[in-house]
Amino acid sequence: MLIRRENPGDAEAVREVVAAAFAPHQEARHPGRPHLPPVEAVLLDELRTDPGWLPELSLVAPAPDGGIAGHVLCTRAHVGTVPVVGLGPLSVHPAHQRRGVGSALVHAALGAAEALGEPLVGLLGDPAYYRRFGFEPASAHGVAAPDPSWGEFFQVRVFGRSAPRGPFAYAEPFSRV
Repeated sequence: MLIRRENPGDAEAVREVVAAAFAPHQEARHPGRPHLPPVEAVLLDELRTDPGWLPELSLVAPAPDGGIAGHVLCTRAHVGTVPVVGLGPLSVHPAHQRRGVGSALVHAALGAAEALGEPLVGLLGDPAYYRRFGFEPASAHGVAAPDPSWGEFFQVRVFGRSAPRGPFAYAEPFSRV
């Protein structure tokens, strides 16, 4: 499966994939207001204009029909004062789910982050899914989640022997959206 950097012309297709991927959760979050865009699509729009945007870590999986099957984004985050990467959102269009698109995107994002010399990648997600990529509870590495209630769902993938220790902070739009 081919994974490539997002091109400027992909922005609208990427937003559509993100919106479609998270639309099933929209009614649960906002009962009676399904017309609202999923928060992940709004977050993507906000991140695109934030200094934490890392264009080299906005990756897409092209669909066989020429569209976009999936997208993953990594943005600048910090552990204390040390620059690190925050992964998310990870989005796969419903028509392409359960075909390895998400896994290919995560592998590509992790490989790119490691190649760029990033010390770790942090994320909020399902441990049963992300452990296969080497993610572990952040607390095991001395990294504190932005929200302590996240518990084992806040995870890190460490590159090298040691990770920076301290509080994790995502790019600013994560706390605003």
